[in-house]
Amino acid sequence: MQDRKHVVLCIDDDPDFLHALRIILERSGYVVVSADSAQNGLRAYRQERPDLILVDLMIEEVDAGVNFAKELKALGNTAPVYILSSASDSFSVTAPYADLGLAGVLQKPIDEEELLALLKAKL
Repeated sequence: MQDRKHVVLCIDDDPDFLHALRIILERSGYVVVSADSAQNGLRAYRQERPDLILVDLMIEEVDAGVNFAKELKALGNTAPVYILSSASDSFSVTAPYADLGLAGVLQKPIDEEELLALLKAKL
């Protein structure tokens, strides 16, 4: 938490998507920390210790988001981690979330009301 606000780490290599997430989340009272790669995401995680993490499945390459989540799990992360997946990805149907250190999968494009309801429930 920062200034009594929950911190959400958003990791995606699409700057427009990150900007849209920032607008939605900040307008709803969250502090947003963003990163454009898994490496920068790990750096931000270590510095900020976010309360919840949203990471694109295919940040830089296929399954980079899953590898990021595994790294977080190895670091002892306790914040919920949600993978952001395109509608064309079959990941959401076949992946064992908990084994990967994930709380779940959110489909892109993100439904604002669904995202905010999830954050409210998890934080």
